[in-house]
Amino acid sequence: MCGFIGVLLNEDAKFNEEHVKAIGEANDLIKHRGPDDMGFYQDPHLSFAFRRLSIIDIDGGHQPFHFGGGRYKMVFNGEIYNYVKLREQLVEEGYTFHTNSDTEVAANLFLAKGIHAFSVLRGMFSIVIWDVKERKLYGVRDPFGIKPFYYMESEHEMIFASEKKSISCLSHMESVNLAAVQHYMSFQYVPEPLTMTETVRKLPAGHYFVKEWGEPVKPLPYFHAKFNAVFGSESQIIKRVREVMLESVKLHLQSDVPVGSFLSGGIDSTLIVSMAKQFQPNIKTFSVGFEEHGYSEIDIAKKSADELNVENISKIITPEEFVGSLPEIMWHMDDPLADPSCVPLYFVAKEARKHVKVVLSGEGADELFGGYNIYREPQHLRCFNKMPTWLLKAINRFAAGLPEGMKGKSFLERGTTPLSERYIGNAKMFEENQKMNLLKNYSHAYTYQSLTAAMYQQVKNNHPVEQMQYIDMHTWLTGDILLKADKMTMANSLELRVPFLDMEVYDLASRIPVEYKIADGTTKSILRKAAHGFVPEQVLNRKKLGFPVPIKHWLRGSLYTWAKDLIIASETDHILQKSVVLDLLENNKAGKRDHSRKIWTVLMFMLWHQIYVEKVYVFGEKNSEEQLKTS
Repeated sequence: MCGFIGVLLNEDAKFNEEHVKAIGEANDLIKHRGPDDMGFYQDPHLSFAFRRLSIIDIDGGHQPFHFGGGRYKMVFNGEIYNYVKLREQLVEEGYTFHTNSDTEVAANLFLAKGIHAFSVLRGMFSIVIWDVKERKLYGVRDPFGIKPFYYMESEHEMIFASEKKSISCLSHMESVNLAAVQHYMSFQYVPEPLTMTETVRKLPAGHYFVKEWGEPVKPLPYFHAKFNAVFGSESQIIKRVREVMLESVKLHLQSDVPVGSFLSGGIDSTLIVSMAKQFQPNIKTFSVGFEEHGYSEIDIAKKSADELNVENISKIITPEEFVGSLPEIMWHMDDPLADPSCVPLYFVAKEARKHVKVVLSGEGADELFGGYNIYREPQHLRCFNKMPTWLLKAINRFAAGLPEGMKGKSFLERGTTPLSERYIGNAKMFEENQKMNLLKNYSHAYTYQSLTAAMYQQVKNNHPVEQMQYIDMHTWLTGDILLKADKMTMANSLELRVPFLDMEVYDLASRIPVEYKIADGTTKSILRKAAHGFVPEQVLNRKKLGFPVPIKHWLRGSLYTWAKDLIIASETDHILQKSVVLDLLENNKAGKRDHSRKIWTVLMFMLWHQIYVEKVYVFGEKNSEEQLKTS
C-alpha cells in the first residue's frame, strides 16, 4: 500500500534541481499514505517518487520496483489478494521470484501477459509502469475504483499521482472547473473523470492507458460492471453467497500486521466481522456515533460485538470536534464532498489506527445486492405503469403546480417522470432549475442528464432496479462511497479493504435476479438470508442507517453562526449567488423546510475553495491539527 507521484517529460524538456526538489515536496504531501518507507527513481525522461505503508512483506516490496532486467520501473498502490495463486502459476511457467511481495507478482504477470495482466488481478490497485527501452508509460486502475489515480497533461509534461494535491503542488494550477461545479451541485461529489481542477482528470475505474512518448493519454476500458440476471434457485444462491463471501473475507485478511474491522449496526459490516472471526478470532472492531438521539449505532454495534464475542472500541463525536476537523478533512479529500458521513469515517479511522494498520469494511454491498431503500421505489410506483402517456403528462403538470413540500407532490412527480430523467444516484442535491438560480455560470450543456443519458442507454432493457444499481455503480460508488473510504482511512495511514468489492463476489451478485434482492418488504433480501447463522437476529432486518450525521439540527443551532460566517467570508461571489444560499440558511433555521443537505453541499464547496484557491488554510507534511494555520 502506498502513494505515488510521477512526472513524464516531453522530448524538449529536461529535469533540473528545482524539478527534483518539487517532486520531493509533492511526495511529502502524501506521507500519510505511506509513512513507513519512501523511494525515488529518475532518468532523463521520467521521475517516480513513492510512499509505502508496509502491510505484507516489508522488506520485499520496496518501490519503485525494477524488473525485466532493468527495462521496466513500476510504482504500485494497492493490494493483490490472489497473488499467491498467480505466483504459483507464474513459477510453473518458468518465472523466478526474488521476494514474496504482490508487487513482484504484478510485475512478472505484466511480463507474461502485457496489458492483459490487469484483468486477472483480484484486488485494489493503481499501477504505473515505465518502459525505459520503448519510452512508453502504462497506467491502470482497479475495476471498481477503490484506489485513486489522478493525472494532468500539458505541453511539457504529464504528471500522475495518488492524490490531486501532489499534482497541484507541481503544476501550481488550481483553476476551478465550472462544469465540475455544476455537476457537484447535483451529485454532491465531482463525477469521474472530472475533478474540480480544470486541468486534472481521474483515470476512470476499470480503465488503463498506454502512453506513447509525446502522445496524449487515451484511457481504455478493460472492465465494465453490469447486471445480467440469470435464473437460479434461492437456496443455491444463498449457499453460493456464503461461499464467495467467506473466501473473499479470508483473502482480505492476508497481512503481516493486525487487521481490524469497522462495525456499525448494519448487516454488511456485521457479516464481515462474523466471517472474519472464523479466521482471526481476536479481531478488533471500531464504531463511532453522536450524542443526539437517533444518530448513533454504537449501542447496537456493541451488542453485536458482544454476541460475536469480539472487542469493540467506540467514540462519540462532539459538534466541536466535527466542525474543527472539517478543514483538514476537506484538504485530504482533494475535491469537495458534501457527504457528511465522511467526518465520522475520518474519526473511526483515526481511532482504529491506534490499534491496527488494516481494517475491513462493508462498502459495495448495497450497490451489488440491492441495499438502498430507493431500490424499492419501482414497486411503490407500479400503479403508474399501465397509465396512458396523456394521463401521465396531465398528472405531471398537475403535480408541478402543487406547493413545494405538499404531501403527495413528490410521489406524483416521480411516478410520472421516466427513471432516466430523475434518478442520478443515491443523492440528488439541486435540481436544474435550482442550479440556475444558484450558479452565475450555469450552462445547459452540463445538466445531470448529460452524464447519465449514455449510461441509461447501456441498460435500457434491464429491470428498473438494475438500472438504478448500474447508475450507482458508475457514479455514486466511485464518486462518493469509495472516495471517502480511501481518503479518510489514508488520512490516518490506515489501509481499508472491502471484501464485497471482489471480482468473485461481483460476478455472483451481478447475476442474482431482482426478485431475490428486493423481496419480503426489505432490501438485500438474499444477503440477509445468507447472513442467517452469522449475524445476530437484531441486525438481520434493521433499517439501513449508515453513518447518520445531525447536521439538520446543528445548522439550526450550534453550527448556524459558523455556516453564515463561512458563506459571507467565502470568495466565491463570481461563482455563486450568495443571497440564494443565505435564504436557504434562514429558511432552514426557521424550520420552514429542511434545506440542510443543500446548504451543506454549498458550504463544503466554499470550504474547499478556501483551502485550495483562497489558501486560507495551509497544511504541512504531517497534516496534524497542530499544523493548521489561518491567514
